[in-house]
Amino acid sequence: MSIYSRIAGTGSYLPEQRLSNQDLVERLAKIGLETSDEWIVTRSGISARHFAAENQLTSDLAVKAAQAALEAAGCTSEDLDLIILATSTPDHLGGFPSTACVVQDKLGAHTNCAAFDVQAVCAGFTYALAIADAFIRTDTYKKVLVLGAETFSRILDFQDRTTSVLFGDGAGAVVLEASSEPGILATALHADGSQRDILCVPGRAKQGGVEGTAYLTMDGPAVFKLAVKVLEQVAHEALEKANLKPEQIDWLVPHQANIRIMESTARKMGMSMDNVIVTVHEHGNTSAASIPLALDVGVRSGQIQRGQHLLLEGVGGGFAWGAAVIKY
Repeated sequence: MSIYSRIAGTGSYLPEQRLSNQDLVERLAKIGLETSDEWIVTRSGISARHFAAENQLTSDLAVKAAQAALEAAGCTSEDLDLIILATSTPDHLGGFPSTACVVQDKLGAHTNCAAFDVQAVCAGFTYALAIADAFIRTDTYKKVLVLGAETFSRILDFQDRTTSVLFGDGAGAVVLEASSEPGILATALHADGSQRDILCVPGRAKQGGVEGTAYLTMDGPAVFKLAVKVLEQVAHEALEKANLKPEQIDWLVPHQANIRIMESTARKMGMSMDNVIVTVHEHGNTSAASIPLALDVGVRSGQIQRGQHLLLEGVGGGFAWGAAVIKY
């Protein structure tokens, strides 16, 4: 009998500190940087975002999302065989110990539960989901916690209004479990390292310090152009693998980076924006957390129902991109 993976539960968490565009405008004005709510909304569709408290780590956000997903799935951390956490903002410099291992400890998961991080920036959740699906299909693990969690506010240069207004913090999670019925129908992953410089944190650790900048840098127009192109391509690739057509997709759950990219993708797929889960206006770009955050919002709002077909897709620095077709 074939083994498949299905989503048993979803969860998410946003830090308490919510900053509207006007809050951010006032904060930036204090350091001599001018911007406006209109400027931000027009270019990105973002009206607000959440920032982690000073003492909140990426793992803390991930644990909250994980607990919600475990509850929704009707299981506990002791039932988990594997934890995969997608993040670009790990708890520790150098990325070790992995934030997934920290989450394992904070959740109280047993030591037979493996744990590791995945780094594919905004495409990280699609990468992590594909990896988890492969482990379950090969009967290596039966219950996997897949997370996307970020504290991007820690790597933003607030002297740069082209990036500092776009990103936020948050976490999303799903519990995948083995099933006799298909859930994850198809995945597609790609990368192009030659485009690594258009969105990156270029600094390098050097003898206890940082060589270069530890802030995020981005060539906005180049990122926009590439994102629109590859998202359409990978969406069609995943749909073809799943033997589905765009009109059979009930909900598009895209990476929440920019409303114009999302509108372009929906238009090219022949989909109405009424069938797109949109959270960018309230969350900003939460990188690897954005897809599971949007998925959980769709599920808990009642928009996404069992039996519906979903298309998840994301693109980010690396350059990396991916998509997944799911029967929820």
